[in-house]
Amino acid sequence: MDRSALYGVLDAFLAALNAGDATKVSWAADAQFSENNVMLAIGDGVWGTIERLGEYQLRFADTRNGQVGYFGTIHEAIEESAFTLRLAVNPDGAIRECEMCIVRQSDSGIKFENPRYWVKPILETEPALPTPRAEMVQLSNGYFDTLQLNDGTIHTRFHPDCNRVENGVQTTRNPEFAKIVPVSALGCEEQFRMGNYRYDDELRARRFPLVDEERGLVMAFGFIDHSGRLARYQLTDGRWVNSPVRRPHSFYISELFKIDGGMITQIEANFITVPYKMPSPWPAEAPVAPLLLAEAAQ
Repeated sequence: MDRSALYGVLDAFLAALNAGDATKVSWAADAQFSENNVMLAIGDGVWGTIERLGEYQLRFADTRNGQVGYFGTIHEAIEESAFTLRLAVNPDGAIRECEMCIVRQSDSGIKFENPRYWVKPILETEPALPTPRAEMVQLSNGYFDTLQLNDGTIHTRFHPDCNRVENGVQTTRNPEFAKIVPVSALGCEEQFRMGNYRYDDELRARRFPLVDEERGLVMAFGFIDHSGRLARYQLTDGRWVNSPVRRPHSFYISELFKIDGGMITQIEANFITVPYKMPSPWPAEAPVAPLLLAEAAQ
């Protein structure tokens, strides 16, 4: 399916979701639906509680694999929540896979104060220097390699101006958020060069189901596991810091990477706390071949 057709499927789906009526969706006979990493019956979960969609809308598509993705928000009775959606579409337009991540702060083990949701032009435009599809996935996977047991080694390439937004809060170059989380004053690569995320034990069950080659976007999913055993660790500048995670738990993550000129230029992420080492209901993907370290360092 081409982009316009995939966006048409997405628009029809969002209209049905906004109405809270799953019967208005064209579902494949074997369709699967997950909400926050749990398989549900079609029509269950958010379908019964949504009041309306929020105004923020970021959409993208993989015409090769017949997938369409969306970052936005939903309003329920208690709050507005960051929302990630992935749809896998059959050639006839029927939806065979629906994956949602809904960041309900009232349920979250980590709360981001004062989230806001805004259009980021860098995610809406085509890259100046397109990157081959396989390399885009490698760069995204390299980000996860960098995050896992972060010791200051970089396994991907960052643009000097790269920024990251998580659950509606910019967590890089953000002086206000840095008052709460000091590392947020730094850029993407600077945070990792210091080894700030040493407490991330494993980034597993990585999936890269959607690559929008025209827009330079990679949609990824996975889990960050924390054993909680690490009490203190040393940054690469010699300082010792206390780990913020001291109990076993995991994050289920939905992440979008913007790739331009062979570098990560922007990151959009939604994630929620789930039970420690919770398995994924979606099939595993083959491991991604890593970038050569010499390549990543350039």
